[in-house]
Amino acid sequence: MLKEFRQFILRGNLVDLAVAVVVGTAFTALVNSLVKSLITPLIAAVFGKHDFSGLAFTINGSRFLYGTFINSLITFITVAFVMFFFVIKPMNALTERFRAEPKLDEQTRACPECVSDIPVSAKRCAFCTSVVVPAV
Repeated sequence: MLKEFRQFILRGNLVDLAVAVVVGTAFTALVNSLVKSLITPLIAAVFGKHDFSGLAFTINGSRFLYGTFINSLITFITVAFVMFFFVIKPMNALTERFRAEPKLDEQTRACPECVSDIPVSAKRCAFCTSVVVPAV
């Protein structure tokens, strides 16, 4: 039973997932700090108020705190904006810049491992890095 548990813990996917969760948690804290420290004060400078939690109305003795919802909505939109422009856009630009694609006029063939298009004279696949025998 201990051997099975050790195999389960040391699986590559489980370790990768654990690292992703830890890095994701740290990244969430970083983005939340950016929003609270820089973006929210900018909103306050433009609109004059950065905390809407006091906004509410009452119907038949029931208090509706719509200001809390507005705060959450602003935070969500701001975090989505920050993620898109400071993470997604730069990563897409880097991926596009370093993409290993063959030239248009160059003949290609399929990699036997990952089936990506590679140049005919390639000795190693640029996508999966497997060693391939150059075509004759």
